Amino acid sequence: MKRRAWWWLAGLAVLLAIGSYAVARRAGKVVTVDVGTVSRRAVFRSYVTASGEIVATRFADIGSSVMGKIVALNVAEGDRVKAGQVLARIDPVQARSDADAAAAQVRALESEEQAARRQVQAVMSDLDASRARAREARQVLARTHELNGQGLVTAADLDSAQAGADAADAQVAAAQAAIARATEMLAAANRRVTQARAQVVRASDILSKTEVVAPIDGTVSRLQVRLGEMVVIGIQNQPGTTLMTVSDLSAINAEIKVAEADVLRVAVGQTARVTLEAVPGRVFTGRVVEVGASALPVTTTAAAAREFKVVIRLDQPDPGLRPGLTCDAEVLAAERSNVLTVPLQAVVLRPGAGGSGDRSGVFTFRNDRATFLPVQTGIIGGLDIEVNGIAEATPVIIGPFQALRELGDGAAVKQAAR
Repeated sequence: MKRRAWWWLAGLAVLLAIGSYAVARRAGKVVTVDVGTVSRRAVFRSYVTASGEIVATRFADIGSSVMGKIVALNVAEGDRVKAGQVLARIDPVQARSDADAAAAQVRALESEEQAARRQVQAVMSDLDASRARAREARQVLARTHELNGQGLVTAADLDSAQAGADAADAQVAAAQAAIARATEMLAAANRRVTQARAQVVRASDILSKTEVVAPIDGTVSRLQVRLGEMVVIGIQNQPGTTLMTVSDLSAINAEIKVAEADVLRVAVGQTARVTLEAVPGRVFTGRVVEVGASALPVTTTAAAAREFKVVIRLDQPDPGLRPGLTCDAEVLAAERSNVLTVPLQAVVLRPGAGGSGDRSGVFTFRNDRATFLPVQTGIIGGLDIEVNGIAEATPVIIGPFQALRELGDGAAVKQAAR
């Protein structure tokens, strides 16, 4: 039993010796690093780069408000058009028939309205006659009362005069009721005429829309139909036929898709440079006029970084530019004067004192030792980054990446041969 314990203690001592040797050897290992210096820039710029396409500032996708066959197509792709110019015609036969039927209906109802108006006039005349007869009957009744008081007429004559007066009053009431009915019939006829006239307006509007006109001055930048094709209108979730696109090419935009990591650095009014493969060797200048408030829809099911639409208005667009041309843009996001910079990969994160969180800093190279120096970072321009808290021309370790990742404060280092 004592012999077995002795072997366990001996093995443990060997393992401790090997571990101590490995630690000592590792502590004494010299890391080969790349060294650069802190440089001063008179002007330091930060750009946001993105790709997109050329679009017209004003454009209109032209559809149709009526269904039918295209019987006339008056333009070709690339033609210049004026606002109000007829671009195409849809078969107008059904629309014209509906307009004619609506107009005929209006004329028929107007005739009924005239008849109802004459009926009102007739019953008003009957009312006047009934009132005249009622006045006469009341006068007869009054004279009969007087004569009856003098004993000149009998009670039967008085009753007869009373009945005549009552009958005349009833005729007046009947005439008044007839006037009310005739007035209501006239009002109904007026409403029917108004409704029919509204139908005429609707039918005439549909007929007028069989002529497709240009809403703006511009160029037919896309023609998607041919003569004789059927045009359908949009219903519920089904889009209608788009006949063509008219674009105003006097003002051109570049619409680019900026990654979510960079969009917060872009603001309206910033200057930009735009290049196109279609126009090699030329740079178009412009300004940011719009920054998307929400991300663009994701077109794939795979997880991907979101992108935001940014619109750049070109200062002097080429008349030969066409919507749909691809472009690359550089937006000047920030500019500093007289700043210190280091290569971007030189800035690393290390834990702060007392577990206060990670700090940004660089490793300076001095006397073959790496010393961690906290710095404040600024804007990023290309492969460099602005730093503060370090002197100009200070040697700093800029790589390799794996060495910087594992490098510790005070580690032994040597500069790689150039």
